[in-house]
Amino acid sequence: MDTLLVIGRVLFALLFLGSAMGHLTKTEAMTQYAQYRKLPAAKAGVIVSGVVLGLGALSVALGVVGDLGALALAAFLIVAAFVFHAFWKESDPQSAATEQAQFMKNIALVGGAIVLFALFAADAAGPAITDGAFDLS
Repeated sequence: MDTLLVIGRVLFALLFLGSAMGHLTKTEAMTQYAQYRKLPAAKAGVIVSGVVLGLGALSVALGVVGDLGALALAAFLIVAAFVFHAFWKESDPQSAATEQAQFMKNIALVGGAIVLFALFAADAAGPAITDGAFDLS
């Protein structure tokens, strides 16, 4: 079971590592999109979110302060869902459908991050709580 948890953590983190790389290597294009979505301090937001995504993903993948990394990813996803994928604001049905799919993807990923947080927290609580069932190392 431990091997499956490590594989799942790494696969989960890959999405965010790729996104972090995009934020940090395509900063200008990402900034333009953030400005289009009316994000204040768009460029700083792109850079900060890239760092948060990268550190959160590495934290989850490596299992080093994974609980904090999972919470950081969840926080990012909630903001991204409501700021960047506000499908209820779209007038074009196709755009609304696309944004709704992205919104729901982000919310589902928040659920995954919360599950990872709970697993990391249970593991940190020790055998008295988990009986060793969630050893994430």
